Amino acid sequence: MTLSSVTEFDADSPKFLRGKYAICGIGETTYRRGSEESTRNLATWAIKNAMDDAGIGSSDIDGMLSYSGNDSVHAPWVAGDLGIRLNFYMDVHGGGSSTEALIGIAIGVIEAGMCKTVAIYRAMNGYSQVRIGGTGARSAVPIVGDQIHNRAYGWQSAGQMFAPTFLRHMYDFGTTPEQVAAVKVAHSKHASNNPKAYYKNRVTVEDVVNSRIICKPLHLLDCCVETDNATCIIVTRIDRARDCKNPPAVIQSVVGRCCKPRIDMHYQHGPISTVAGHYAKNILWPNAGLGPEDVDVTGSYDAFTFTTMLQLEDYGFCKKGEGGDYVSSGAIELGGKRPNNTSGGHLCEGYTHGMNMVIENTRQLRGEVDDSCPIGPDGKRQHTHDYSEGGCRQVKNVEVTANLGWAMPGTGSAMVMAKDVR
Repeated sequence: MTLSSVTEFDADSPKFLRGKYAICGIGETTYRRGSEESTRNLATWAIKNAMDDAGIGSSDIDGMLSYSGNDSVHAPWVAGDLGIRLNFYMDVHGGGSSTEALIGIAIGVIEAGMCKTVAIYRAMNGYSQVRIGGTGARSAVPIVGDQIHNRAYGWQSAGQMFAPTFLRHMYDFGTTPEQVAAVKVAHSKHASNNPKAYYKNRVTVEDVVNSRIICKPLHLLDCCVETDNATCIIVTRIDRARDCKNPPAVIQSVVGRCCKPRIDMHYQHGPISTVAGHYAKNILWPNAGLGPEDVDVTGSYDAFTFTTMLQLEDYGFCKKGEGGDYVSSGAIELGGKRPNNTSGGHLCEGYTHGMNMVIENTRQLRGEVDDSCPIGPDGKRQHTHDYSEGGCRQVKNVEVTANLGWAMPGTGSAMVMAKDVR
């Protein structure tokens, strides 16, 4: 037997899953610092909110997945607290590409008949307990294995590990810190219309580039916020989702933890300024039957301003090398061609390893973003599409969204969702 090359991905086989699964419930806690709660309490809070959003009870959920890196809690404990008996569970360790990957796993285990409805959550005291840079009230996991090699180069934090990719992009294409600062500017505008965002103040390009250097060329305002919070997404088959309380966000395509030829020393396999999206797009778009031009709203992971730019470029929203021009053109702002991270994302709303961006895009597809617009007699927000400070953040006529997850330059995940058109 001869196997076809794994580099030649056959996009025909997963097409039968297109439109077959959906997100039927979303939930989150507040985004804050100093929660004074355990991650277990935070997890139950977010999952209960997602169950209420879907209009389902404990007996309706029989699967649970969690992203359990650093500060978290195991799924069976949380399930027991909520009165949920599990037919399947898994606690997965990984980086910021976990959210979309876990959604893909949920689809797989439901398709395999192991369970029917899966709650996916991330709970973390990411500021008051274990901070990603290795500081905080509790230190992160011990330095072992290949991490010892990273530390020899001074790569203690994500910024230190990722910065060379951006530096190389600056060298290859002339991209400037001022251009990527526009990502923070756009997301701060969006967060100013988000009552639950941690940082609500709008900033300018000058504010970003004049903030102190953290790790060249990253300034303080190029970096994401650290928060204590939990988030939850509930996935099930489309027929079950349509029986839930709110309109489903229909999953068209998922890519889970696609990587470059090397991720430990990804710069040994160039180009350094190319990220995993270069490979992931060859799965994402054919499986969805759509392309970047069909997407109305993006949720591109913004651990730093430049991670958003690099992904938008390599997934094909602009040509390679033109990412700086794209993000600084106004295209990613509310009212622009294709708004990105309309809640404020990780730079401003809260840090959740990408789950809040999926939650936001689900709300966008429902047409029910929780902004400052008035509530009408029918109990729904009357969106004005006035994107001035303190106003609306609902995008008009959203049909298709894309989430672009990021763990590191060499690893990424992605998902395309669409409005239910039944």
